[in-house]
Amino acid sequence: MAELNPSLGPWHRHFLQLARYNVWATRRLVDAVALLPDADYRRDAGLFFKSVHGTLNHLLVGEHMLWYPRFARGVSPKVELSAEMEPDRDRLGQALKGGAANWLALIESWPAERFDGELAYNNLRGQPMRLPFSATLAHVFNHGTHHRGQITAALTAMGQPAPELDLVFLLQEESTQ
Repeated sequence: MAELNPSLGPWHRHFLQLARYNVWATRRLVDAVALLPDADYRRDAGLFFKSVHGTLNHLLVGEHMLWYPRFARGVSPKVELSAEMEPDRDRLGQALKGGAANWLALIESWPAERFDGELAYNNLRGQPMRLPFSATLAHVFNHGTHHRGQITAALTAMGQPAPELDLVFLLQEESTQ
């Protein structure tokens, strides 16, 4: 595993761990949501992006269509945070799983000094921004955790099983491998 690679610096190891967690948690959530009846999946559950479907679409937009291009290619796409980018729930789940996996290779490819730099991008209003690189990358993973938590709360409120997504459970799994 990457966290055991002594040639990687502490920021690499930290963010690779968060990226692995993102893959793990996304997979577990998408698999749990797949069991949800379509009416519940699409109904307004009182979430910021209304439904489970709307929130998953927001995760696709935020993590993979907005932040990933900013970090990977230095481009700032024009997208709406509430846009329905994938109406099909199975394809949406696959896009989220694949998108989460993309972060691992990207993070591993960066030189150590990249983590101490800045991220330059244009915000959604087109204004140029310069933010601390590592803190902004942490935001990407924290944002996903926030919305996955909303979805698990919605699943619980609907009387459906919700996956346990605490990072410590991934760490426990990895420690036994």
